[in-house]
Amino acid sequence: MTKITEIEVRDIRFPTSKELDGSDAMNKAPDYSAAYVILKTDHPDNIEGYGLTFTIGRGNEICAKAIESLGPLIVGQDMDSIISDMRGFWRSMTGDSQLRWIGPEKGAIHLATAAIVNAVWDIYCKLEKKPLWRLLADMSPQELVSCVDFKYISDALTPQEALEILQKNESSKEERIKELLETGYPAYTTSVGWLGYDDEKLRHLCQKYLKLGWRHFKLKVGGNINEDINRCKIFREEIGDDCTLRIDANQVWDVEEAIAYTKRLAEFKPLWIEEPTSPDDILGHATIAKALNPLGIGVATGEHCHNRVMFKQFLQAGAMQFCQIDSCRLGGVNEVLAVLLMAKKFDVPVCPHAGGVGLCEYVQHLSIFDYIGVSASLENRRVEFANPLSQHIVNPAVLKDGNYLLPEAPGYGAEFNSNVINQFEFPNGSEWVNS
Repeated sequence: MTKITEIEVRDIRFPTSKELDGSDAMNKAPDYSAAYVILKTDHPDNIEGYGLTFTIGRGNEICAKAIESLGPLIVGQDMDSIISDMRGFWRSMTGDSQLRWIGPEKGAIHLATAAIVNAVWDIYCKLEKKPLWRLLADMSPQELVSCVDFKYISDALTPQEALEILQKNESSKEERIKELLETGYPAYTTSVGWLGYDDEKLRHLCQKYLKLGWRHFKLKVGGNINEDINRCKIFREEIGDDCTLRIDANQVWDVEEAIAYTKRLAEFKPLWIEEPTSPDDILGHATIAKALNPLGIGVATGEHCHNRVMFKQFLQAGAMQFCQIDSCRLGGVNEVLAVLLMAKKFDVPVCPHAGGVGLCEYVQHLSIFDYIGVSASLENRRVEFANPLSQHIVNPAVLKDGNYLLPEAPGYGAEFNSNVINQFEFPNGSEWVNS
């Protein structure tokens, strides 16, 4: 029996705005940040669970306080009880009526839920001595279904349908595990295309990543249309026609504007336009998707979808051709499983949002499991990679020739190195005191 005895919350911020890493049309100078939670236990091996939720600077303290508010719901709980009823555990974290009132499964309170739920899964993995992808792959279809809360989504996916999806793939899981161990999981990179980078830097980074074996890229757009055309032209000149280009507007356009702008960029053959308008506008995304379909351009969105209910509606409306789950905006692994299963039913490929601190480490597990246990397909599926802060992670994601190599360390992978708190905790870390 292992009991969670204490919760520790830290406001960690990295000054990425100095180099404009992460810059886009909506978020021009982000400081990649994490509301970081450590769950301590009474396990004789001093097992701790590490979780985080990602922000881009100001407001990170709000998420940290929200985590503290949820703390009484988790401290004192026994891991055996949690593991035996994962659905019930998740409902307990999202079901406190007074806390739920300030954001029923959305907003800062749901971001905080993700941090704690992810930390609990981290403990679960360590107790089983497995990385998260392997823990999920080793679970039976019945065990996986028992982790998912089908409330509000059973009109789109029933527990029986979810079970049938998982059972269909059960006998061939080991074949796909063997394949991924040999090749890794395919990725694309955003590190080459932040909006704040000048033309010379764009060319240099395209050349650099091509030499490293990358063939799939994403470029930030949404500024001045003529500048966007020039940036897309630079990209195509450098990466050629054999590489895949994705473009990302980060919510800056109205619906008709998104259609018009994307049509002007169609000559550069982007695979998708990402977040072309308000992330809450499901019908607007559907309108954009319908207009761009004849051009062979899909709509990718989801990194700002609050919960499984929004994903359900996007999928039902045909408003996304690429489903971009976010490991920290959804309420942790349990809710991610719900979306993976719905995406499979609607035959929409899952290409997770990553790039922020810790997100690459998280989503690699989710996509690896999606292929092994849910989708059984790599068609049109790639995980984002843009990780300028990997040096601060104990077990950073490892990539080779544009593929994520399968993580081996037990856990979910979001533990910071020991010096991070002293250096980057806000506002008293040395990086901030001296800035």
